[in-house]
Amino acid sequence: MFYKRILLKLSGESLASNSRNGISADRLLEYSTQIKTIAEAGCQIGIVIGGGNIFRGVQGTSAGIDRIQGDYMGMMATIINSMALQNALQKQGVECEILSALEVEPVCKRMSSRRAIELLEKNCVVIMAGGTGNPFFTTDSGAALRAAEIHAEALLKGTRVDGIYSADPEKDKSAVKFDTLTFDDCLQKNLKVMDMTAFTLCRENNIALHVFNMDVTGNLERVVNGDKIGTTVKSGQ
Repeated sequence: MFYKRILLKLSGESLASNSRNGISADRLLEYSTQIKTIAEAGCQIGIVIGGGNIFRGVQGTSAGIDRIQGDYMGMMATIINSMALQNALQKQGVECEILSALEVEPVCKRMSSRRAIELLEKNCVVIMAGGTGNPFFTTDSGAALRAAEIHAEALLKGTRVDGIYSADPEKDKSAVKFDTLTFDDCLQKNLKVMDMTAFTLCRENNIALHVFNMDVTGNLERVVNGDKIGTTVKSGQ
C-alpha cells in the first residue's frame, strides 16, 4: 500500500448522483464499498464531505439569507451527509465515527485531532463534518485543515472528472489533462484545483493532492496503491 493514512474529500453533489440534489442510495453503496475495500487493506481513512446537495451557503445569499447564517446552514448539511455515509459504512461492517466542528449530541462528538488520530489508529474510519466550524471557509479548506491535523500523507479529492485539466473539460473539449503538477505549476497556470486557502495548507504541510474520478469503481483503491490515475500535485522539491 502506497499510502497508510489519507483524507478523502467528497462533494455533497456526488452523493446525489445525477440529480445534484438529495442523497442517492446507490451512490452511497458504491462509495461505501470502495472505502471498505481500502479500510480492510489497512489504510487509515479520514473523510470530509461537502453539503452542496442539500444547501450551499454562498448560494443562499442570492435568496436573501445572511452569509454567516447561510454558511452555518451549509455546515449542518455536511453533518447530514456524514450521517448518511456513516450509516452506509456501518451496514457493511465498517467501524465509523463522526467528529464535527459543530457538536451535535447525540449524533457526533466535537472534532479534535487527538481523538481523530486515536480512532484512525484503531482502524476506525473518521468522518469529519461541519467544515472548519467557521463561516467564510469552504469544505475544501476544511478538508485540507483536517488532513494537516491528522497528519495525512495525501488528500484525495474524489470528483466526477478524471483529473485536473487546463480548462473545464465539460465546457471546453480542447482542455488538456495533466498527469502530474507541482503546487507552483498550479499557481502559475491559475488552475482551479481547490480554493487558495486549501491549496496553501496542502503545500505548506507537504500533503500530496490527488484529483481523480471517484465514480469509477476501484479508482480509490488504485490511488491508495500508488497507481498513476487522475492528477497528482506535489511540492517541486
